[in-house]
Amino acid sequence: MRLLLATICFLLFCFTTPAQTKISNPATTVLSRPKLVVGIVIDQMRWDYLYRYYDRYAADGGFKRFLNQGYSCENTLVPYVPTITACGHTCIYTGSVPAIHGIVGNGWYDPLTKRSVYCTEDSTVATVGAEAGVPGSMSPRNMKVTTIGDELNLATNFRSKVIGIAVKDRGGILPAGHSANAAYWYDSRNGNWITSTYYMKELPKWAQDFNAQKLVDKYYGMGWNTLYPINSYVQSTADEKSYEGTPFGPEQKGFPYDLKKFATTNYGNICTTPYGNSMTIEMAKAALVGEQLGADNITDLLAISFSSPDYIGHAFGPNSVEQEDDYLRLDKDLGSFFNFLDQKVGKGQYVVFLSADHAVAHVPGFSKEHKLPGGLAPNSKWNTDLEKILNAKFRSTKLLVGNYNHQLYLNHPLIDSMELDEVAIKKTIIEYLNRQPEVGQVFDLCKLMEVPLTAKQRDMVANGYNQHLSGDIEVMLQPGYMEGYATGTTHSAWNPYDAHIPLLFYGWHIPAGKTNRETYMTDIAATLAALLHIQMPSGCVGKVIEEVTK
Repeated sequence: MRLLLATICFLLFCFTTPAQTKISNPATTVLSRPKLVVGIVIDQMRWDYLYRYYDRYAADGGFKRFLNQGYSCENTLVPYVPTITACGHTCIYTGSVPAIHGIVGNGWYDPLTKRSVYCTEDSTVATVGAEAGVPGSMSPRNMKVTTIGDELNLATNFRSKVIGIAVKDRGGILPAGHSANAAYWYDSRNGNWITSTYYMKELPKWAQDFNAQKLVDKYYGMGWNTLYPINSYVQSTADEKSYEGTPFGPEQKGFPYDLKKFATTNYGNICTTPYGNSMTIEMAKAALVGEQLGADNITDLLAISFSSPDYIGHAFGPNSVEQEDDYLRLDKDLGSFFNFLDQKVGKGQYVVFLSADHAVAHVPGFSKEHKLPGGLAPNSKWNTDLEKILNAKFRSTKLLVGNYNHQLYLNHPLIDSMELDEVAIKKTIIEYLNRQPEVGQVFDLCKLMEVPLTAKQRDMVANGYNQHLSGDIEVMLQPGYMEGYATGTTHSAWNPYDAHIPLLFYGWHIPAGKTNRETYMTDIAATLAALLHIQMPSGCVGKVIEEVTK
């Protein structure tokens, strides 16, 4: 009996030991990650552009590849105000909100230093790639939290490469994060792509070679005409409208636009054409090849922002032929870029997402033309009136020191030195603005939780309120109303026309499908962290979009 039991135990040991050895062998359990993560943020893209122009997008273009082969989160929203560029780019890559990450606008008034601050300004660094000047004195130091790129670097012990690219400095710097290898942006003074000493002492050879091509002059030589016959742009208004801007000069009010005169003399106007997107694509390709992104099994991240839709949208509006043509051309550029990634990185070896930093409102003139609610708020008149009222009541014309991002900043040191009643000052301002027909709500931000707002409005204001950097009084305009000028449009409000944005995923392990449940731009970083098996950024409040990770 003992011999039989011993024999059985021996046989069990022989059969189970190899299996146990195989399971515990670390060489057979390699963590799966894509070779490259590509983040695409389109500066000023309304969600409805996906379907407004769907029939006109190319079968091999970028948008139909996303929509038909990738995953679309159809009801993605910006969860804070103000809905503007610097905040949006930061929130996408940090999964955080301005209340936490500290980028409360493109600019703001800093009560501590008593001056206006630009979101990426940094006086401790200098320009690299051009003559010294403000366009290069930039870094991510004003951002208080990590990005998904920072967390990727931490997860790989900084063996990953992370690079940001955008025409706008804030569109390249903030997404790339603190530990990025580089961020590059466009210098409209000379047509070069530049960086700062925060990242490096001189441009790499591939970037110098790229600048030497002076692609901007080549694009200017091509001019800008519609991609298709202009009478086929039935989704847009007539070409020439009095409420559209004239960024190429008052004599050029519609297609075709002659751009040749800007070659070698004006490098900024390229940004208000679709060629700004094309130039960004080419820079991204050069960076991918030059830095060998996605060339090995250590995941890299390339953050690309397309700034030109914002320039075009501000000048002409979302219903213009110019913006439709811009998106039809961008679609083709994205399709070409996907083919490039398939060739250089490998089909199925990269994951890419596409979203926007904000959407945009209709031009007030367009709304008036079609009997829609909306218009312009007379902001300068309000400032003048308030100055007179406050002077008459409190003996000073300097009680307000700033008006940023729909927030008024009080001059607290002066109020204290004059021993004035701050509560009475706020009450005076609020009572005046409440009488203005363009104002929807106005309130003391210190009493946000006491103000009768909808839950969505309250949450968005709270998410955008940073105790150290935000103002004292919030002004919410009526739907469709904005601060601005007689031509063009803008964005910044809580309303869906400014806050409803696209969110698309495609590539490595991404299923095909869509969801209509409510998701947020802050969910992007959390979802990428789950896909990559890395930690969420340090200020992340987003949730994983589980449909994408399945």
